[in-house]
Amino acid sequence: MFERRKTLALAAAATSTVLVVGGCGSGDGGGGDGGPKEVTWVINSLPGAWQATSLAGGSVYVVQMLSGVLPYTGQWQPDGTYEYDMNVLAEEPELINDDPDEGPFEWSITLAEDAVWSDGEPMTGEDLRVSWMLGTSPDEGYCGGCDPRAAASFDKVESVEADGKTATFRLKEGLADPEWMSLFDAHSQSGGFLPAHLAEENGWDVDDADQLGEYYDWLHAERPEWSGGPYMITAGDLENEVVKEPNPNYFGEEPLLDKITMPYNTDEGTFVNAFINGEIDGGNPADYSEDVILQLQDVANAEVTIAEGATWEHVDLNLKNETLQDVELRRAIFTAIDRDDIANRNFGAGYPDYELKNNHVFGSDSPYYVDHFEGETQGTGDIDEAKSILEEAGYELDGGTLTLDGEEIGPFRLRSTDSTVRNTSVQLIQAQLSEIGITTNIEMTDDLGGMLAAAEYDIVQYGWSGSPYFTGNPDQFWHSESGSNFGGYSNDEVDDLADQVANAPDLDTAAEHANAAMEILVPEAYVLPIMAEPNYFFANSDRLVNVHDNLQSSYRATYNIGEWDVAG
Repeated sequence: MFERRKTLALAAAATSTVLVVGGCGSGDGGGGDGGPKEVTWVINSLPGAWQATSLAGGSVYVVQMLSGVLPYTGQWQPDGTYEYDMNVLAEEPELINDDPDEGPFEWSITLAEDAVWSDGEPMTGEDLRVSWMLGTSPDEGYCGGCDPRAAASFDKVESVEADGKTATFRLKEGLADPEWMSLFDAHSQSGGFLPAHLAEENGWDVDDADQLGEYYDWLHAERPEWSGGPYMITAGDLENEVVKEPNPNYFGEEPLLDKITMPYNTDEGTFVNAFINGEIDGGNPADYSEDVILQLQDVANAEVTIAEGATWEHVDLNLKNETLQDVELRRAIFTAIDRDDIANRNFGAGYPDYELKNNHVFGSDSPYYVDHFEGETQGTGDIDEAKSILEEAGYELDGGTLTLDGEEIGPFRLRSTDSTVRNTSVQLIQAQLSEIGITTNIEMTDDLGGMLAAAEYDIVQYGWSGSPYFTGNPDQFWHSESGSNFGGYSNDEVDDLADQVANAPDLDTAAEHANAAMEILVPEAYVLPIMAEPNYFFANSDRLVNVHDNLQSSYRATYNIGEWDVAG
């Protein structure tokens, strides 16, 4: 086991589809009278696919839908420690060489002898080799047509040798990976690893790129009738709910529940009544809802927790807009935005202990934390200072309208998704920027990923979410060649530092390079972090046993689903 304090180094833009479905009743499944033990756990949005590897499936909703189904090699625990899954592993993964100057960076993973899939087929090193190929970008040539959402660590691998229960991984020449143990853990792009033998059973050759791509599509399109965890999905779809029952061939501790139903319900306003009526037993929504939190806190049998979560809100500018290429204009815009006002209006009543985020990669409780906004005017809401920046740069206020050489600056498209928090935020930003003569037109979207990918915004607010891992984030956020660098930021020094973070020999060195990149980035006013959004969890304290939140993981409370039980 090794330990790292919570860092909030996050890695994926959160998207969701809005569709309201009703809560499903959990009935009398308490098990106390000898009847079946049943739990209903709400997921607050629709999953986009049956697996999480792809761009369409890359959401917390898919990951939680699959909880208890995918095997994985390890996971961050609620207290910030990391534990390997010794049900799946025969031994802790072995680092063979961590010095690229002495030869290829190399490690091995050996799966437990009794680890099998639900159909009785053994888990082998071939499962890890095929899962690696499924996670690589198309340019690597292993998986035709695949669109993995986070391929950087997979693309570093030169080769994988499978030998029985063991797989040995070798990186490309000169590359290193300080987070090498993460490739198939609970926080990886798939949330674990996938079965290889099902490809052969369906007639696909995994070493043919096009046929592996067909397998990739099949995995995402078909409800899994297989499992490598304590539960398997026995019914359900991507529009309403999934139902899970114990995997009869699970090789770890036998799960304690007979049935878990997970309805998808985006209408959080229904949660309280559904909980009081016994229709749902709990949930860990990805979105903050002050009304729901305050109401649940008054319900006698509701355990409610709220704390800083793994999604941080930020405001980005689109540098593909020629007007916004002026760094002084960008600095003035960010100076006029009052982060504390935004945070307090959104979270002050339900979570008064909120903390503004002053580091894009590390939380304030991380040993690697550096306050990159100390002495900065960005985010302060200092209108006089913003006007001063503009005046010195040659801008003028003409009847309340900001101009440069007689031409109006703006109006700008101010965009976000249509949530309560972001609605409040963009309205505040609109009012704050009007004080320096900038007009913004608010446009909400129900396709965040598509809007960002097409850069159809001038100013945007959205969130990054992930886990305590951090070495891939500077590359994903700011590298000029990153598909997730939506606003087109480009700086050769930052590119170089991002590469050094991803290929550092150890975490301390990686963190040093990440902070160096932020020292360059922050004064250039490209991304203004606001705060890590609080996450809430609620559960029936009279009924559920060993159910609690895990803010280190996208699985949230379902991270230990095999240990859930009901009282009585």
